[in-house]
Amino acid sequence: MSQLVVGSLVVELDEDGFLEDHSVWTEDVARALANTEEVEELTEEHWKLINYLREYYDQFGVAPMVRKMVKDSGFDQKKIYELFPAGPGKGACKIAGLPKPTGCV
Repeated sequence: MSQLVVGSLVVELDEDGFLEDHSVWTEDVARALANTEEVEELTEEHWKLINYLREYYDQFGVAPMVRKMVKDSGFDQKKIYELFPAGPGKGACKIAGLPKPTGCV
């Protein structure tokens, strides 16, 4: 298990870099996780997808399938990969503070 230091907060990560405790997620934690995923700055488009993922997870208890994410977000799959080079599961879900999606990583 590894740790991520965000200001005075120390966050525990699993072996794949996902949050162990999803309740510790904050926007600052998201920015720190983004740095580990080749995302230098979180833009308005990043936040749109991050907020969508968090709301979907809060409602359904799972991350959306990629097709659903594309349909609901208005971003095509290519754009999602431009925003999150590691992909919608490994990159976007990790930065959004969600658990590792099934079949991911």
